Amino acid sequence: MNIVLLSGGSGKRLWPLSNDTRSKQFIKIFKTEDGRYESMVQRVYRQILTVDASATVTIATSKSQVSAIHNQLGMGVGISVEPCRRDTFPAIALAAAYLHDIQKVSPKESVVVCPVDPYVEQDYFEALKCLGEQAAESSANLVLMGIEPTYPSEKYGYIIPEEKENISRVSVFKEKPDVEAAKTYIAKGALWNGGVFAFRLEYVLKRAHELIDFRDYRDLFEKYETLTKISFDYAVVEHEAQIEVMRFGGMWKDMGTWNTLTEAMESPSIGKAILNDACDNVHVVNELDVPVLCMGLKDVVVSASPEGILVSDKMQSSYIKPFVDEIDQQIMFAEKSWGSFRVIDIEESSMTIKVTLNAGHKMNYHSHERRDEVWTVIEGKGRTIIDGVEKEVTVGDVAVMKAGTPHTIIADTALQVIEVQIGKEISVGDKTKLNIPFQVR
Repeated sequence: MNIVLLSGGSGKRLWPLSNDTRSKQFIKIFKTEDGRYESMVQRVYRQILTVDASATVTIATSKSQVSAIHNQLGMGVGISVEPCRRDTFPAIALAAAYLHDIQKVSPKESVVVCPVDPYVEQDYFEALKCLGEQAAESSANLVLMGIEPTYPSEKYGYIIPEEKENISRVSVFKEKPDVEAAKTYIAKGALWNGGVFAFRLEYVLKRAHELIDFRDYRDLFEKYETLTKISFDYAVVEHEAQIEVMRFGGMWKDMGTWNTLTEAMESPSIGKAILNDACDNVHVVNELDVPVLCMGLKDVVVSASPEGILVSDKMQSSYIKPFVDEIDQQIMFAEKSWGSFRVIDIEESSMTIKVTLNAGHKMNYHSHERRDEVWTVIEGKGRTIIDGVEKEVTVGDVAVMKAGTPHTIIADTALQVIEVQIGKEISVGDKTKLNIPFQVR
């Protein structure tokens, strides 16, 4: 199975756990059998490989999410990197070119496209496999998955099939309706459009070349910023006559808001939290190392992270985006391909950060022009390379890097470092990547 996962998200509706680099799909909120927590993207990736261990999985995403994907899924997953956001048609066209030119997938093979963050069970991925098989065998150019609706939702578009069979030709598409129109559509046998579809790779490559002037993947990548922003529905689906829809009646939830996300939580709290007996339908997600105490609350979500603290009625939590848009601050937590960092303190001329490096990983060799840095190792063992000189470091060791000095740190075991940045103009843009002047083991 060739599957493309669309990974977008602005990181606003699940603030303060999400931000511009940590969208909702990377929040570790779902408990696994071994008692650990996994994110939506980890859960979906695991479920795909359970159904098809040989599946070719490609994630179409912005470059700001690449580090988090590598951190959570490893380096083996395929990533089609969008240089900038251009909506779903350019993203899918680029992913199709990536599959053909980089992954060497045959144009005759089928490809399934779906969002990266549905909350579903294994039967959903069994259905995706069937969707891909149908696309390979059918005379239709597109095969959509239609979700059997559980209520007259205003959040989704609707697909009205010609028949009530499991697989049917599509009669008509309907945009997101009001509740009364949704009731009418459902009475006619309409299905939710969950943004899931399959096609033979050659079909989308052909449509992409008809609508965009490009030679191959590299050429399309270089031209990407000039492309028109347009959805796959508007660019392709609405102009295609040969479309089928396959019904899916299993559990399917869109984890787009705090209200829906807490419905999927197995326990009322994650992290340090105390809820007294007078609390009713209260959920707490706490990433801070301080306790949260809730007394006599009802229908409330509480979330605390380095980015901020949210206390909201669950229904009102769906409307937080415009308020979060007004918040302008330094990103306080981010996952990188080598580990993660968390900002501890910000002053006028300094910033203090807790850096965690995974065993066997290292930062890029780099320098800063406008700030000094001081590293203090608080856990683990590793090596620093400062101005070309390698040195072993362990708990209690301190390294000082003056502005302009090339440096990196390598984690031989899991490593934690307190990094103090000192300077008048501290900024994420003040970083020059360099090559290490010798081979590092």
